[in-house]
Amino acid sequence: MKMTLMQHFIELRRRILWVVLIFAVAFGAGWFIAPYMQEFMVSPLMSVWSDGTMLYTGLADGLLIQFSLATLFAMLFTIPVVLWHIWAFVAPGLHKNEKQLILPILILSPILFLVGAGFAFYILFPLAFEFFIKMNESANISTVLLPAMKDYLSFAIGLLKVFGLAFQLPLVLVLLNRLGILPRSVAVKFRRYAIVGIFVIAAILTPPDIVSQCLLALPMWGLFEASILFMKPGSPVVKKSEQ
Repeated sequence: MKMTLMQHFIELRRRILWVVLIFAVAFGAGWFIAPYMQEFMVSPLMSVWSDGTMLYTGLADGLLIQFSLATLFAMLFTIPVVLWHIWAFVAPGLHKNEKQLILPILILSPILFLVGAGFAFYILFPLAFEFFIKMNESANISTVLLPAMKDYLSFAIGLLKVFGLAFQLPLVLVLLNRLGILPRSVAVKFRRYAIVGIFVIAAILTPPDIVSQCLLALPMWGLFEASILFMKPGSPVVKKSEQ
């Protein structure tokens, strides 16, 4: 059954209100979970720096950190809900071939983001933090390492976002291929330039050490190669709207 424009606006308003309500509830839960999130976020550093101490540089640091972590928790909890509401809102107006293209992207995108963030958290962080600590301890003068908690969390969350977004590469390439913008032959032909570009991007987005750069570049390279396997050599899947 076709809906009027006003009915579409009413449905959109209803879905937005649901998302806002769920975000508010998730924020309330995140406020109590934030101290455990903070402990969890610091665990990769403490695993290689058992006698380490973090520093609060301002009186309001504890409050600001708890607020930011509660917001982060609410966002992570709400994103799948937002994606589901987007799909439920637009799906009735899509053709079958468009649904076959969009639905897997909506499902795989958050999964790949979590895989990328998990890779950074469990593999990159311990190696990179151990490297940084050894570099600080190797100084020929007496030093005390007291990283600020606020700076550490900003740095760690920023890297998690970088890896999460970097792991979206297969979805972007396959989508471009299915839309007819990026033929598989072109991706194969320019593979060497893509690899160089991946290492350049990794050098820009990660801390200035070879370990972090390789730990981002190598998975991206592997994801690029995997993307080529899923590209179709022929015509794109998405065609003009069916009559």
